[in-house]
Amino acid sequence: MNIKEITLPSASIPVTHEVDVLVIGGGAAGIAAAIAAAEGGARTMLVEQRGFLGGMGTVALVPSFSPYTDKQKLIIRGLGLKLMERMKQHCKPEYLEEYRELLDWVPIDPEVLKRVYDDAILESGVTPLYHTFVYDVVLSEDRRSVQGVVVVNKTGRSFISCRYIIDCSGDGDIAALAGVPFQKGGEEGELQPGSMCYLLANVDRPRFKRFLEESGDTGQLHKTVEQAIQDGALPEGRKSISGLAWISDYLVGVNFGHVFGVDGTLAEDLTRGAIEGRRTAERQLQFFRRYVPGFEHAHMVASGEQLGIRETRRIEGDYVLTVDDFQAGRSFPDDIARNAYYIDIHLANSQSEMTFNHLPPGVSHGVPYRIMLPVGIDNLWVAGRSVSSDRAVQGSLRVMPNCFSMGQASGTAAALALQDGNTSRGISITELQRRLLEQDVWLGEDFLLAGSKKASDVL
Repeated sequence: MNIKEITLPSASIPVTHEVDVLVIGGGAAGIAAAIAAAEGGARTMLVEQRGFLGGMGTVALVPSFSPYTDKQKLIIRGLGLKLMERMKQHCKPEYLEEYRELLDWVPIDPEVLKRVYDDAILESGVTPLYHTFVYDVVLSEDRRSVQGVVVVNKTGRSFISCRYIIDCSGDGDIAALAGVPFQKGGEEGELQPGSMCYLLANVDRPRFKRFLEESGDTGQLHKTVEQAIQDGALPEGRKSISGLAWISDYLVGVNFGHVFGVDGTLAEDLTRGAIEGRRTAERQLQFFRRYVPGFEHAHMVASGEQLGIRETRRIEGDYVLTVDDFQAGRSFPDDIARNAYYIDIHLANSQSEMTFNHLPPGVSHGVPYRIMLPVGIDNLWVAGRSVSSDRAVQGSLRVMPNCFSMGQASGTAAALALQDGNTSRGISITELQRRLLEQDVWLGEDFLLAGSKKASDVL
């Protein structure tokens, strides 16, 4: 493609906000980061490109929260647990009755969740700015810190000044603009596919349950999907439904199938993925109506605003979390969370295979603070699926409960850095861990606070 260039005239733009902590991206990581920073005493702003918060859980209609447990005990606690439980309390009484005790694969009611997130950030003192894109970052003369970002919205172009910044974009956008090195995808550049999730109404859950019992098929409809592929009613690809999340007996969230070859950092790919995703969802709707009892009269009431994206950039940080760390259930002196979600790498094309790697029940590994510290920048944290890890571990860390945990740790660290006048690497890890424990974060059964140590001292 022959790309032409133009030179824009220089322009002076207004400084519209001056904050202590600026959080970019309002998904799970960004929500937790902003709340934690504000509750830690920092003047905090949260910038989100949509008109609501929630990331993949609301923008892409991912139908359920991934597990909060290690199959034996609760390991994702703190803000992530509080927000999920708050959503439950605001759902219909029948929903609360069914899912009150559930901690893994809890169905998401996206409209309820949007309001819960709005209320939570406002109550904590966060200033939200929706419908806003980051256009560029401004670095200090030595290029060691981010001084602020240029944003674009309906108001125009403006500058937000900050002392600290947390990249929760999901794609490492701020880190990339700041020049932080990163990796993307596999050895040949392959990326996990996206999925167009959606909500179906006018379904009959009791009838569907009877079908499963009588047919002997599973809740993921393996036999039914394989038959539909053989009949040509569905394309080649994944031979089961990733998830049916029942919000009520007549309303269900669906995660099913893939759209291949989409790079979530390219607008052209996201455009193609959205169009193809909606076409795929319509084909799946016809499959449900034809093959699945209880779905004969199903009506699609909403599809994701964008394709659900599983993988893009992984920043280069002070430590790279590896599959060996995952398999060994390794702990680190700078742990800020625990993770037990399985490695879940989706097929890159319709002929390839899925990769799953589960830890034994009761086993988790530590999530070290250093994977959120991008090399070369001293006032920037990256929280969420673009942290510093190898590709296999990214397939585990990327889910919403883990993003809540990393976001909460980064926001708490930013507030601590502000209090002490430190860089991201200069804070006391012991004090950070102490504060996280006070916030009901779980760092492991054998975790003990050690003597004072700085992030820069952790090898």
